[in-house]
Amino acid sequence: MKKTNVINLKGENVKELKLNENVFGIEPNDIVLKKAIRLQFDSFRQGTAKTKTRTEVSGGGRKPYRQKGTGNARQGSIRATQYRHGGIVFGPTPRDYGFKTNRKEKALALKSALSHKVIDNELVVIDNLEIADMKTKTIKELIKTLKLEGKVLFVTEGDAEKLYMAARNLGYADVIMADDLSVLDIVNSDTIVFDEKAITKIEEALK
Repeated sequence: MKKTNVINLKGENVKELKLNENVFGIEPNDIVLKKAIRLQFDSFRQGTAKTKTRTEVSGGGRKPYRQKGTGNARQGSIRATQYRHGGIVFGPTPRDYGFKTNRKEKALALKSALSHKVIDNELVVIDNLEIADMKTKTIKELIKTLKLEGKVLFVTEGDAEKLYMAARNLGYADVIMADDLSVLDIVNSDTIVFDEKAITKIEEALK
């Protein structure tokens, strides 16, 4: 079993916590991890690009001039693609860029991302993330006390309203519930901070 120290809001060691190796101690599968990240990025794409075909542009359906005798190439409609304001050939149409992955791949991607954080010593466990008030100053002092660097992601077991309200004005800190944790959230953070109950919840979900 992998072990990590549990600290309090003052940065003091409280106890030692055993991490489930099947969740936090696997050999990361970078191929599945990359696929999960691409899936999330693709889901952000709107896919609303659209051009009009010759059936959709305005213009008459009759021949612009007679078939023979004019010296020009024969034409069937001014809506044809070679005309100005004519239809577009093979242009983009609305589409969904998302794709599906199975449940085992999703779980493996999360385990791989979490295991990377443990390997890189970027995972911190706190006994309780309940702060005194909703002031941004409070969470800035907490980050400074715990010596957290870069972009910090706080993961809580429940709805930590005070923590969320305090962090929402900081571009380098975010708060999320364990149920909503995604691969992109983990990878996009430099340091991830769990409360102890959130660790238990994630281990139960991914075991």
